[in-house]
Amino acid sequence: MSFWESFWLVIEIFLFFAYLMVLFHIVTDLFRDRALSGIAKAVWVVFLIFFPVLTAIAYLIVRGQGMSERDQGAAARAQQGAEQYIRTVAGSSPAQDIATAHQLLQAGAIDAAEYERLKAKALAA
Repeated sequence: MSFWESFWLVIEIFLFFAYLMVLFHIVTDLFRDRALSGIAKAVWVVFLIFFPVLTAIAYLIVRGQGMSERDQGAAARAQQGAEQYIRTVAGSSPAQDIATAHQLLQAGAIDAAEYERLKAKALAA
């Protein structure tokens, strides 16, 4: 195999994988879009199967702006979910612990000595 044959093989493989990435991104975007009807999604998929390159180019031209907005929305939702999960796992702050202990003291669930112990524990953390 000559140098140029190897070179073009590498280029072809690169273009094939780039096309696959675009195709998977389009299919993901199709099923992420809640505004698009099921029939429209099916039509896009059928055209992607029978006329893949032309349909991919048409999809990127027609719906490209919406793709970026849906990607940003999905990223924002994922970020919010991660932040919410971290807040639930991380626990509470010392101020929240003292406020909770104070509410328990006012409700009569704990006595003053227990309140002071919880307060000292929260401040030590």
